[in-house]
Amino acid sequence: MATKPSVTDVEDVLLRANRESLGSERLSAGEERFERRRKTTGLWLAPLVTVVFLALPLDLPGNQQTLAGILLGVVVLWVCEPLPLPVSGFIGIAATVLLGVAPVDDVLEPFGSSTIFTFIGAFVIAQAMLKHGVARRFAFRVLSLPGVGGSTTRIILAFGAITALLSAFVSNTATVAMLLPTALGILTVIAKLMQDRGVVAADFDPRRLRVGTALMLMLAYGASVGGLLTPVGSPPNLIGRAQIEEATGTRISFLDWIISALPLCLLMFVVLGVVLLLLNRPEIRRIEGVREYVAAERSKMGALSRSEKNTLIAFTFTVTMWIAPAVVGLIAGNDSQLYKTVSDRLDEGVVAVLGASLLFLLPVEWKRRAFTLSWSDAARIDWGTIMLFGAGIIFGSLLAATGLAKTIGESTSGALGLAGSLPITLFAVLLAILISEATSNTAAASVVVPIVIPIAVAAGVDPLLPALAATFGASFGFMLPVATPQNAIVYGSGTVPITRMIRSGISFDVCGAILIVVVLPLTAALAGLT
Repeated sequence: MATKPSVTDVEDVLLRANRESLGSERLSAGEERFERRRKTTGLWLAPLVTVVFLALPLDLPGNQQTLAGILLGVVVLWVCEPLPLPVSGFIGIAATVLLGVAPVDDVLEPFGSSTIFTFIGAFVIAQAMLKHGVARRFAFRVLSLPGVGGSTTRIILAFGAITALLSAFVSNTATVAMLLPTALGILTVIAKLMQDRGVVAADFDPRRLRVGTALMLMLAYGASVGGLLTPVGSPPNLIGRAQIEEATGTRISFLDWIISALPLCLLMFVVLGVVLLLLNRPEIRRIEGVREYVAAERSKMGALSRSEKNTLIAFTFTVTMWIAPAVVGLIAGNDSQLYKTVSDRLDEGVVAVLGASLLFLLPVEWKRRAFTLSWSDAARIDWGTIMLFGAGIIFGSLLAATGLAKTIGESTSGALGLAGSLPITLFAVLLAILISEATSNTAAASVVVPIVIPIAVAAGVDPLLPALAATFGASFGFMLPVATPQNAIVYGSGTVPITRMIRSGISFDVCGAILIVVVLPLTAALAGLT
């Protein structure tokens, strides 16, 4: 008599087994060995590279060679990650002062830039959106739209749209970590339906479903695409913009950035949907039960709370004030005194800090003097990213101040024969994507943008477009779990085989690079930047 096959408990495999590892990275034994070797290598290779470079008989001014040696060591630390990335940056900053590259006040001056405060304010507002459930409520509202819950394709695309929109204002990593439990809940509903219909064997592994891979990769990649939409959507955006504005004198307003990025983001999202659904074709098209799951989750939320309303007030105020100078410029002209006054007064960093301050002023319960956020909530924001971001700005400023950036640009331009806007832009995008696959997006932007700008200048090309392309390319990195935190999060869910991530990621890397090179010149011109 044949033995009846065991029946997989889908909830146990997808939910209970992953509950403790949500938002964490799980690597195989081989990958863990590689990671240990990579980190160990960084500990000895970074100082070795620095010392060897400083000892070379190069025809460079002393401070340029010293800065180059320090920066090479920091890049090794950023790529190998033996230390937290912000700590590696701080070591490099301290070394520039100790070895006499520049006076300490000059070195640390960029750390007080408006861009840093823009990031801090944006992070505080994002923390409120996550704490009080505003972002999650928005996600379930979109999933409850008519027609979404009955099709696997529409659910995958809807999840991508939700992630992209939230990531335009909230940390990519936080967005993915917040939405992952919801995605697993929906995947559980789909897997149970497939099991009941006999689409899969009774003892199937729900973590190996193509529909699950497509859903999870859409979650991770959609965050990277959406992060390009606004200057505050991703750390590389603010790093690139700050360095572009310093090098070219061209101010890129909040609205100008959106006008440049929106068409590109929309096209990238379409390509992302096509790539993921072709390479990870869902096993089932029509589904039932997701609408009921979403409705049940929304009913648990109830009406908007006072905290959620206050968060929306602070968010709306901040975004409105960020866009206001550009609107005034459209009406009165960018050369008018009114525009200059409004732009100076409504600096993005000041607006971000004011918007964040509202969260500590708007009461939730006045009798107890309870407000929307407390300082303990603000202390949970990603201060490490802000520190890394500051280090990137400092190194970019030193590259320009010492003349090392110009030296690198002239030598690279001559060696590679980069003589036009198109080849330089293509080089910038490919270099940024390549580095972002090996290290953090923030570190990639910190390294690539300061190099690309002088290369363009040496070739007689306006550096704005290649630098902007490098900034966008730095937000890529779709092939490996270690490329971005959001990749690591979905890989840690156990539902994305590494081979599928690599295959999908390299396809989207190539398509995204082509889109940046082809579309960005048009959208930048549309925004009046070129």
